[in-house]
Amino acid sequence: MIALVQRVTQARVEVAGEVTGAIAHGLLVLVCAEPDDGAAQVRKLLDKLLKLRIFTDDAGKMNRSVQDVAGGLLIVSQFTLAADTAGGNRPSFTGAAPAALGRALYEDLLRVARECHPVVQAGVFGADMQVHLVNDGPVTIPMRLN
Repeated sequence: MIALVQRVTQARVEVAGEVTGAIAHGLLVLVCAEPDDGAAQVRKLLDKLLKLRIFTDDAGKMNRSVQDVAGGLLIVSQFTLAADTAGGNRPSFTGAAPAALGRALYEDLLRVARECHPVVQAGVFGADMQVHLVNDGPVTIPMRLN
């Protein structure tokens, strides 16, 4: 799985002008499934997200996790994270999982996240979404889990 994690002071996602998910401080996670991904990658990603120490402690060091600061998770599917631009000016997205698999893994990630964390919001798989965020820091962490 590929993820782009952003530490935010606030974030929301809208579909057709309606807010589908919103958080105050926490993590905005853009996520893309790859063809060989399965339940193991979903759980590995969630474990990493919940334990990733990118929030500051009292000394100003990035030493706290989203769980430590009682932050929210806003998880948004984004197949374009798998873009391959090596072949020209038009990206190829063949590195992304087929839609049915991508949807299943995204829904599994949301289900497991909601079982493990109190504040989990989401976008809508496959929808044309507008994502609004205030990146805190800025802190943006790319992750690729195999």
